[in-house]
Amino acid sequence: MQSSNQIPPIHNANDDNSLGIAAHYLKSGSVIALPTDTVYGLACDANNETAIKKLYTIKGRDFHKPVAICVRNLADLKKYGRAEHLSDTLLEKLLPGPITIVIERSKHLSNPFLNPSTSKIGIRIPNFKFIQDLCKIYNEQPLALTSANRSSEKSSLNIKEFECLWPSLGGIFDCGHISLSEERRSASTVVDLSVPGLYKIVREGVALKFTLDVLNEHGLQSFESLASC
Repeated sequence: MQSSNQIPPIHNANDDNSLGIAAHYLKSGSVIALPTDTVYGLACDANNETAIKKLYTIKGRDFHKPVAICVRNLADLKKYGRAEHLSDTLLEKLLPGPITIVIERSKHLSNPFLNPSTSKIGIRIPNFKFIQDLCKIYNEQPLALTSANRSSEKSSLNIKEFECLWPSLGGIFDCGHISLSEERRSASTVVDLSVPGLYKIVREGVALKFTLDVLNEHGLQSFESLASC
């Protein structure tokens, strides 16, 4: 972790060498800031115990509050999560995009400090070239991913908005202002699909209507509506 008065390197996310630099930071156990398809995020190696603890400390987050992981494709989603009950047609409609799918984790997520209070894991495939390419070249482990802000504060659409976190980061990857829409700050829609045939909206996020339309189209029922019957 950087010292309290040291500003980490800020890299242009569009530069050809930025992906290799980002992968180097991740391999060294650093937490980095990077753009996604919704807001700027903080990322680290999800199976690195020291990096995960560092991520929680930087964000000021309760260690029992889960973080999601980011993977490059559906094959990796099925590697790190138990998705046997979900059809490829459903998954391909929901992902990639601003949606986090919560399912039971697999044995390939071995970090005891990653979401210790639950057997589930939220998995994202952002529809954003930089982070997709980073997941592709950093193919040793999935990336833990959370928004680049202190817990309970608003999400960030540009790097200046999380400047207070800079000294704690290994590096920052800047692609400018992600969006002019304040709606983006609500981040990804989070849906629990861990129980066959059922869903539960955990966070409404930016893609709630689309998510509900897809789930209803595929005949899934909400936990709430089932409980009220």
